[in-house]
Amino acid sequence: MIAGLARSGLAAAELLLRHGAVPTLYDAKPLEQLAAKDRIARLIGAGCQDGTAKTAEELMPGCDLLVLSPAVPIDSALPVLAREMDIPVMGELELGSLFAKGPVFALTGTNGKTTTVSLLGEMIRASGRNTAVCGNIGYPVCAAVAELAEGDPIVIEVSSFQLESVRTFHPKISAITNITPDHLDRHGSMARYIALKKRIFENQDAEDVAILNADDPLLRQMGEDLRSQTLWFSVEGPVKDGAFLRDGRVVLNTGKHERVLLKADEIRIPGRHNLQNALAAALMAAAGGVSDQAIVRALREFAGVEHRIETVRTIDGITYINDSKGTNPESTMVAVNAMMRDTVLLAGGYDKKTGFDELAAAIVSSGRIVHVVLFGQTAEKIEEALRAAGFHGISRAKDMFEAVDLARRLEGFTGGNVLLSPACASFDQFSDYEQRGRQFKEYVFALKEEVHGHKRV
Repeated sequence: MIAGLARSGLAAAELLLRHGAVPTLYDAKPLEQLAAKDRIARLIGAGCQDGTAKTAEELMPGCDLLVLSPAVPIDSALPVLAREMDIPVMGELELGSLFAKGPVFALTGTNGKTTTVSLLGEMIRASGRNTAVCGNIGYPVCAAVAELAEGDPIVIEVSSFQLESVRTFHPKISAITNITPDHLDRHGSMARYIALKKRIFENQDAEDVAILNADDPLLRQMGEDLRSQTLWFSVEGPVKDGAFLRDGRVVLNTGKHERVLLKADEIRIPGRHNLQNALAAALMAAAGGVSDQAIVRALREFAGVEHRIETVRTIDGITYINDSKGTNPESTMVAVNAMMRDTVLLAGGYDKKTGFDELAAAIVSSGRIVHVVLFGQTAEKIEEALRAAGFHGISRAKDMFEAVDLARRLEGFTGGNVLLSPACASFDQFSDYEQRGRQFKEYVFALKEEVHGHKRV
């Protein structure tokens, strides 16, 4: 039985169908409310059982295995019922990884995951090997394994949602970029969130490699009791085993010998946060046998990922920047600190029960944010935090279109940046951060040049 009929659940159904299983498709929403109605119909026509009009209680007795999409919490009624009936429960991540044909590289963390795994994938490809970058990045593991040949490595971005259901998930090389508060609406506490992140190392042994950020106090503590080989990366100072910066150069020491890879300013993706991402990716690649030459080539050529501090367009002296991937306050703080001109920030979205006081303080201290346009479920909470921090340049918008329009028409703002970096998830108004970012870009590309001194949309 497949629970949750979005991308991950449907990819799991397709994989199982190819391997002779008979998946039953189930979602708490009725079929007519699901975005992938046509794909679901095709799967039913190909041999899947239609469970979309039935209850879980009706369907469960005929199941040998329950496969959860990441959106279905492990402690929700459906998996609890399955366990009471002695039916095994498995997440889509674990199911897909069982079909991996080569080494598994897995990475988690609060911020920087997508950039790091994308860069790692480019390093592997630069070495002449085929790979797939998948998982929480938006491409299900169950779909990715189908495109790989025997021996091909797979690179997986892993979320805390996916780690809830792991039992045997066993990456050869795994890493955590950083840990800051996130998804507390689902996990309940910071302690639970940290424990879930640590599960990426749960099944590793002395033959495997764990990579951690030495600049993160939580991760320094986490690295003390791992069974795997442990490597570290740091932008703040040297580490004994790992990757670090020295005199503006990237230095790699993985136990063979210490060597300089390149100057830090040769790395194409800008910003201190991306230096950390680059070090993590380089270290994972080196631990996986990728040559220094391939690592350097990717660092020099990789331009970044869509929706992460992505320059969209400059019009009338204003540059529009899409950071829809900024789904928590810490991620938005990175984007704010990357701004070098006066900036109007567009923020707000789904409430994950994180606080915004630190973000408000960062906005004030940056000196670059001249106005904030708020929209979505968290607009009031963010405004309260901003006013408490002494920031009063605030407007409210009902949706993305109005937010872009307000920023463009802001009195006295004649040049600089308009930055979409919501500091929140997107689920109050959008299906995911990608849809939110695409809508922002659509509106920006529709902007017309200034006419007779008046800006118009």
